[in-house]
Amino acid sequence: MKRVSINPITRLEGHGKIDIFLDGEGNVANAYFQVPELRGFEQFCVGRQAEDMPGITSRICGVCPEAHHMAAVKALDQLFGVEPPPAAKKIRELLYMAFFVTDHTTHFYALGGPDFIVGPDAAPSERNILGVVRKVGLDIGKAVIECRARNHHVIRMLGGRGIHPTAGLPGGWSKSVSEQERVEIEEAARQNIDFALFSLGVFEKVVWQNPLYREMVESDVYCHRTYSMGTVDEKGRLNFYDGQLRIVDPDGLEFACYPASEYLDHVSERVEPWTYLKFPFLKKLGWKGFVDGAESGIYAATPLTRLNVSTSLTTPRAQGQFEKFYTAFGGRKPVHHRLATHWARLIEMLYAAERMLELATDPEITSPDVRAIPRNIVGKGVGSVEAPRGTLIHHYEANERGLLTRVNLIVGTTNNHAAIAMSIRKAAERLICAGKLVEEGMLNRIEMAFRLYDPCLSCATHSLPGSMPLEVRIRNHAGELIRSLRREG
Repeated sequence: MKRVSINPITRLEGHGKIDIFLDGEGNVANAYFQVPELRGFEQFCVGRQAEDMPGITSRICGVCPEAHHMAAVKALDQLFGVEPPPAAKKIRELLYMAFFVTDHTTHFYALGGPDFIVGPDAAPSERNILGVVRKVGLDIGKAVIECRARNHHVIRMLGGRGIHPTAGLPGGWSKSVSEQERVEIEEAARQNIDFALFSLGVFEKVVWQNPLYREMVESDVYCHRTYSMGTVDEKGRLNFYDGQLRIVDPDGLEFACYPASEYLDHVSERVEPWTYLKFPFLKKLGWKGFVDGAESGIYAATPLTRLNVSTSLTTPRAQGQFEKFYTAFGGRKPVHHRLATHWARLIEMLYAAERMLELATDPEITSPDVRAIPRNIVGKGVGSVEAPRGTLIHHYEANERGLLTRVNLIVGTTNNHAAIAMSIRKAAERLICAGKLVEEGMLNRIEMAFRLYDPCLSCATHSLPGSMPLEVRIRNHAGELIRSLRREG
């Protein structure tokens, strides 16, 4: 049996590879998405002070520290039995909206976008942010950099640091917002709205109006009928910061809607020996393997599924784009074409920018009442937010001294792990066949099947026990291999 390896896979956070096995005729027999790294945050946090978690977990990676910081702080609110003042909740959400704009900008222009803007068959050296700038012009490249810079400035202003925020505390926030800061943030939000609308225009012109790319988006190659998960408010509308977790089935009917604290009643996790990522699945349906459909317990939690579970969006321009999105797919909801996640991501960027403006112009945002001091320890707390990659859950349990006795994290990429594995295998099966030469562009199209999920593997790898596989190659002065030593994982 022949093996085709894509190692390492590219344009993601973390390390992973894809192994595709071909039968004697050259057809795909199987394909595996493997993550060979191990971080183990769940284990080495046990025994630490609970209030350390917002600082510790924000360092899991540099891509979405704000998401972990926020989920950790919300978990501590419950663990210490304290309700933050309204102004503190709004400041938290304000920072989070700036983060969302930054993160979605990064993915569209630097990670996922090059496949469309530069082209899936372009040389690997061109499929990157520099290739995008060369294709669309320096002015757009400058706009991308400015968007990231102004939002990181807002994050630093509100959170204390530009990458790993420090301002979140159980019961609230460590500092209030001054009027001068509010005015500056308001202007940043207005610029974010303009940039998000511009980016949606880029997607429509470059992708949706291009017959080749539109065919890719609507094709069966990147389509899976799974359950959809996301956070909604009391009216079923999209919310990144707070609400209930809603799950709809492949036909769009509500399967479950529950507070994050009840997640263990609805989700279980499975471990496979060939990867350090766990596989969550819907407990009521059980694990049926890597298959989709209404009988399968596999679900996804992405920008696309967040739109699928939402009745509407709360901001006007994003709501217009929400309606346009589903109209483009014939009015059908949910949409299961996974490459449409790129479009959904930009709609979310616009929603985050508009919500940021709403919060920045809320009179309560400058209130000095930003913290309620914890007085006791409940001992258990579950915090949940929508990270850019999907639903993020932090679950902590502590003893009477506030020392952690249990930590469980289910992150966006973990929620999507089974769906990613299925998408990669299906793309491989559709694109590689007997008698067809396996070329670089074809392999990149297979990578596009995982890249659309915007996976972040550092914070997703928790399975224990485990160890890192290690290979040592010894070469002489001429570069010739003398000996190879390998320790399996």
